[in-house]
Amino acid sequence: MKIQVLGPLSAEVNGASIVPTARKPRQILTLLALYPGRVMPVPTLMEEIWGTEPPQSALTTLQTYILQLRRRLGTAMGPAAPGGPAGAKDVLATRHGGYLLRIPPQAVDVHAYESLVASGHDRHEHGDDAGAAASLRAALALWQGPALVDVRLGPVLEIEVMRLEESRLATVERRIDADLRLGRHTELIAELTDLTARHPQHEGLHAQAMVALYRSGRQAGPWTSTADCADASSRTWAWSPHRSCSACTRPCSPSTPPSTYRPAPGGAPPSTSTPSDPPRPGL
Repeated sequence: MKIQVLGPLSAEVNGASIVPTARKPRQILTLLALYPGRVMPVPTLMEEIWGTEPPQSALTTLQTYILQLRRRLGTAMGPAAPGGPAGAKDVLATRHGGYLLRIPPQAVDVHAYESLVASGHDRHEHGDDAGAAASLRAALALWQGPALVDVRLGPVLEIEVMRLEESRLATVERRIDADLRLGRHTELIAELTDLTARHPQHEGLHAQAMVALYRSGRQAGPWTSTADCADASSRTWAWSPHRSCSACTRPCSPSTPPSTYRPAPGGAPPSTSTPSDPPRPGL
């Protein structure tokens, strides 16, 4: 089985799609795929589908959705699969209090992504900028668009998608850090111009844009970017820019040679690993 959630939802067995067209079974499949090998509690599934006010028939309806998913899975597995079509019950298994998808984590793209991100962070900590950039670039290449772009999100999946998108942006920022240290300033300007336009209050990206512009010999850009960042921050949240943004105004002065500048140190990289336990209702 191969499942993709970093973009449109895709799930294939032997080349055949098992993604249902109906909204609620798609949500169930997605939640199970995000936590392969771990039990997804029935209350969590119900909260995702119906929110905090499930109908009286919720449990029976949920069981029907699980049955539909098993049928699609069994058809794709074919009669030659272990246990035949009935073997789908071993893959989408029932456990006390919930259901689980018995597949290896690496069958889901988000887990391959997080493994590559962890490798990139480790290489960064050991000073291997080229290796870090390569690992983070490979991780980002797994994205095919916004996470679960074609899945209607309930309250549980909304949190999951927010976590993934924040991880994606943090990974982009860390990869750009590595590329800046490798001297790829000019190549980054177009990408950073687009990113700062999309994320006008993201100070780390503005700081990186200032570094790339200055090291490329374009000194007017940093001063403008700093002012834009400060203005956007003060108008939106009434606070001043973070030191990583404002610190760039000092080394990017005309008297400072480009070769002596280093980016302001950032905070610790955010965790990108999947939570150890599936989400619980109301959390």
